[in-house]
Amino acid sequence: MRSGIGRCAQWMLLAVLAHATAFAAPSPYPRTNLMTQFLPKHKPNIIFILADDLGYGDVGCYGQTKIKTPNIDKLAEEGMRFTQCYAGTTVCAPSRACLMTGLHSGHVRIRGNAAVPLQAQDVTVAEVLKSANYHTGAVGKWGLGLAGTPGTPTRQGFEDWVGYLGQTHAHNYYPTQLYRNDTLFVLDKNLYGNKGQYAQDLFSQVASNYVRINKYGSFFLYLAYTIPHANNELKQKGMEVPSDEPYSNENWPQPEKNKAAMITRLDRDIGALMQQLKQLKIDDNTVVFFTSDNGPHKEGGVDPEFFKSSGPLRGIKRDLYEGGIRVPMIARWPGKIKAGTVSEQVWAFWDFLPTAADIAGVSVPPGNDGISMLPTLLGQKQTNQHEFLYWEFHEKGSTQAVRMGDWKAIRPEVGKPLELYHLKADIGETTNVASEHPEIVEQIERYLKTARKADPRWPLLTPKEAAEQKQEEKDLN
Repeated sequence: MRSGIGRCAQWMLLAVLAHATAFAAPSPYPRTNLMTQFLPKHKPNIIFILADDLGYGDVGCYGQTKIKTPNIDKLAEEGMRFTQCYAGTTVCAPSRACLMTGLHSGHVRIRGNAAVPLQAQDVTVAEVLKSANYHTGAVGKWGLGLAGTPGTPTRQGFEDWVGYLGQTHAHNYYPTQLYRNDTLFVLDKNLYGNKGQYAQDLFSQVASNYVRINKYGSFFLYLAYTIPHANNELKQKGMEVPSDEPYSNENWPQPEKNKAAMITRLDRDIGALMQQLKQLKIDDNTVVFFTSDNGPHKEGGVDPEFFKSSGPLRGIKRDLYEGGIRVPMIARWPGKIKAGTVSEQVWAFWDFLPTAADIAGVSVPPGNDGISMLPTLLGQKQTNQHEFLYWEFHEKGSTQAVRMGDWKAIRPEVGKPLELYHLKADIGETTNVASEHPEIVEQIERYLKTARKADPRWPLLTPKEAAEQKQEEKDLN
């Protein structure tokens, strides 16, 4: 017999799955077909779809030839495909923090995957859009604050939330519990080692419910899938997926079959969501963004070289070379974004907040690092441009990177000289030309002196200093 807590959790799960009320926000209008023709045109809905560890070259419209992604490719055909968009940084939490706050990784509070939560004074895109009377919902992987901290989605502007709060919890595609707002609910089908409810499928259903329930008012949906991240705890069997179809008969290593199946499953669910927007007749008033939080991983038994997941780029996740931070980005908005457009506009995750604010017609918080890309989306001249883009990363020592025009500089280790690459001529960052362009190196060195705000939690350390610090922390614990 179930305990009272178990019955409560079961009821909550049924609310999500059976009764489609995962986001039971009241609609501002009567839900009748007769009334819809008289409803005023509301501000554009915004859907931001974020894949997890999907490489620049993992989808067809960016050059992938083996993994099937027809719906994502169609998204590009119907919208704008960016060739030079960058993640916040090269791992999950800080990249998402940049996305949510509009701050780059030299200013944002979270600069690594350590459990540092957002604070009350941090302003997220959800809070900005709420000020424009948007309903705000988040589904999937959060990673910016555990339970009981100010960093949870419901304390950062999201009125409704279903998913994983922590990074490690999100590794498991068959979790026994997930969060519904600030309360855990049990996935009965995954208890006792069973694998009856795949989290990706649940997130897609919850997102569909959210769109259906909120179709009569302006909404912002942050749909942060965990695919194709590995379950790191399962090592060589970490690419969890219910079926390796349609790749079962391929002569590939099993982890690669599973990775491909995960991406095609993601593609399937995106296609279903796009179809729903059309059926609900809100397609032309909804702008959809699709991207990934960083480059492809080498975990769960997969090798990013197998599918050429970084495309022509050098590096993978945890690198500040292009393969670690340049990501696919597609934006679709029928009637506003010209179909089939390919844009070379350079931008980054911290530009999303001002772009969303511009779409909603509200102001951007002071101190923001981003620039609105709405002119580019609408086919207008992008007069406001970044002087430079900046990244930093802190694992086994600190690395820094700057993009200035077509120049890309990387400091692979504190105290080491900058490497310099000309991306227009050398997209693969194969030839370090720092010695040939001392004036460019000098200019970027000047940027580096002011690019970051010092933070005691994120000091710039050599690999040796980082190892010593880690050992000290271990000894204290």
